[in-house]
Amino acid sequence: MGRKVGCNDDVAGIETGSDCVCDVVRAIADAQDNVVEMECDVSCARSIQDLVAPVSGNGLDTVPFILYDKKGKPFKGFGAEISDGQFECFSSFIFRVNEVDDEDCCAVLELLVFDNDDEACGDPCEQLDNEQVEDLERTGICITVDLNCFCAITCLPAVSVF
Repeated sequence: MGRKVGCNDDVAGIETGSDCVCDVVRAIADAQDNVVEMECDVSCARSIQDLVAPVSGNGLDTVPFILYDKKGKPFKGFGAEISDGQFECFSSFIFRVNEVDDEDCCAVLELLVFDNDDEACGDPCEQLDNEQVEDLERTGICITVDLNCFCAITCLPAVSVF
């Protein structure tokens, strides 16, 4: 029998405490702040590394990620903007961290969507499949979440959304 990995264990080379999702999202925020004012092929540690190295301008500015609730279900965020006097609703499984509060582990996350696709499908893979990386864009719609409510995080490869 193998050892069961819990949230208090080291995740992809990132030292974590009791709030593993919070720690990873905080590391992403710190890395993004280093490139934008304001050992797997794909992992959170690799995406963070790609974002900051080489710092000399690889054009990457964001580590998009997907969060999972304590039941293992992907978290889908919703928000709306006003366009021509009407609400336009957006949903997404893909987020960019804009800010993390160190004291209470709350974070401001921005919904990311693909160009001309303002509604996420039934799961993250449906939203991602066959989409062009350069079509991933910021919505400007932010939600505030308690990172302690999540049990897992999947980081996508670092991209440019600015």
